[in-house]
Amino acid sequence: MKKKATKSITKTGSVNAVSNTKTGLISNMHDVQELIKFVSKSGIEALELESGNIKLNIKVHSSSTIHTTPAPTHQVPQNPVSMQPVTISVPVSETKNQAAPASDSKLQTIKSPMIGTFYRSPGPDKPVFVNVGDSVQIGKTVCIIEAMKLFNEIESDIKGKIVKILVDDATPVEYDQPLFLVDPS
Repeated sequence: MKKKATKSITKTGSVNAVSNTKTGLISNMHDVQELIKFVSKSGIEALELESGNIKLNIKVHSSSTIHTTPAPTHQVPQNPVSMQPVTISVPVSETKNQAAPASDSKLQTIKSPMIGTFYRSPGPDKPVFVNVGDSVQIGKTVCIIEAMKLFNEIESDIKGKIVKILVDDATPVEYDQPLFLVDPS
């Protein structure tokens, strides 16, 4: 007989969940990302999850940062992550100070799909994936975000020209943080 996953919520807003099923609660990186989103939006202070040989702790501190602790013996298979294009508009007063080749109202943003560390190149001695002025095609890798010791290639789903890189190399990024401005013209 299978045991159901149990969960309990404490008075401090913590959630403890344990899974004893064969499939478990965590089956891929997408599940981990969904749990991080859930914890950050729900007001819960901490989530502790055990599933097979995986133990995941997510804690939200007053500064709204989320810390995760991966199990040392398990790696979740990674898949390239695609971004959805988002149209942004920039106030007219800012456009005078920027040297953008096209109207800023047409620019689209590539955003981070996860919390992690942003890298412009695959390694310290390797060339960067894209520079300002480079053309990008749909599916082209534009950066890597390291999350829980996994390096996730971030692909563009916008065809266009990189106008601005909004994040410095090797810096932390948040979920949904803008990374690149792209002119799709």
